[in-house]
Amino acid sequence: MVGTSLLGVRGKTLNNLDRIVRSVRAFSRELTRSPNGLPPSRRLTLGIALGGGFARGIAHIGALKVLEQENIPVDYVAGTSVGAIIGAAYCGGMTAAELAEMARTLRFSDFARWTLSRYGFCNSDRMVRLFERTLKKHTFEELAIPLAITATEFRSGEAVVFTKGALVDPIRASCAYPGMFLPVEIDGRWYIDGMLAYGVPTTPLRRMGADRVIGIYLSSNWSEARPPRHVFEVIGHCFCIAQSKLSESWVKDADLVLEPDVSGFTYDCFERADELIAAGETAMRAALPQVRAMLNLPQTSKSQKIGFTPVVTSAVPQPSIPAA
Repeated sequence: MVGTSLLGVRGKTLNNLDRIVRSVRAFSRELTRSPNGLPPSRRLTLGIALGGGFARGIAHIGALKVLEQENIPVDYVAGTSVGAIIGAAYCGGMTAAELAEMARTLRFSDFARWTLSRYGFCNSDRMVRLFERTLKKHTFEELAIPLAITATEFRSGEAVVFTKGALVDPIRASCAYPGMFLPVEIDGRWYIDGMLAYGVPTTPLRRMGADRVIGIYLSSNWSEARPPRHVFEVIGHCFCIAQSKLSESWVKDADLVLEPDVSGFTYDCFERADELIAAGETAMRAALPQVRAMLNLPQTSKSQKIGFTPVVTSAVPQPSIPAA
């Protein structure tokens, strides 16, 4: 009887200890659970959508530079037009410093060759040699960071996202600005500028799996208060109006929209690369508190100490229409 009683007491003691251990483990899990409900080891992934704007797109380099300096990893990139060029170079392993050095040497003639055609004034075949010389990787599969390049199918107007194969032709297609560059043929289909499909390609990043998305929008309002000087500014301002009207289609997929101050810069002002880089850097550094908050990162931003004024927008402003 005594032995049976001792076994019963021992069994109860073990059961109590087991309950205590389970309770401690559950309490420990609650203490280590992240605020967003994800496992502690699960880092939120970041996607960057780089919009079009030709030379103004050099501002994207400044934004990437700040993320690089702050050790905030970029997990996905999507690019439209000039955003496709910078995205391909960055995802292929070029640092922000290397991108800046490349941007300082670029001129319009590196991208375009004047031609006589009823489809446009410029041929983009020079881009082939440019990318062969500058890009470290030449296919999507080689890239260190997943990349999406957007273009618009000319006949149907379909939004097309390239993620496989060689980079050069999808980039050329994404940059095929109507009226300026000739359409680009890929596998029997003709493509024009990706800005008609995605002004800022946030939606492809969601489909790629990005938890958080930053869209970088570069206003294409080249004319400002004065009348347009030539046909390219007329086309450019038409794009500005179209982008503004279509902004809801991509803003909804962005957690944060940055608009670097690129007012006063023309579409071909490559000689002002350092100023454009600074504009992108200022916009991203001002937004660092929001970036860190949405990624659940510690608020150790340098911008808090320096005292930048944020220039983050949640929507794209309506353009002002120049006088006739």
